[in-house]
Amino acid sequence: MFKVKVFITLRESVLDPQGNAVKNALHSMNFSEVQDVRIGKYMELQIDKNVKDLDASVKEMCEKLLANIVIEDYRYEVEEVVAQ
Repeated sequence: MFKVKVFITLRESVLDPQGNAVKNALHSMNFSEVQDVRIGKYMELQIDKNVKDLDASVKEMCEKLLANIVIEDYRYEVEEVVAQ
């Protein structure tokens, strides 16, 4: 089995009002060293080891459902899970 960690973030060119709100809240709590905040999504997928092309499958999942590729970028990491 594979564990796929998917990280989705807004593209740099897209405004992030939620990130700005968090940054402003941190500044109001005297964390003035914070220069910028970008909010994203994190998902973990458990995928059967018998999948024919793991990379192609994950890319298709991200581009068809998990990420809005017009405004979001994604990246992923794959770990092999060893059954105990």
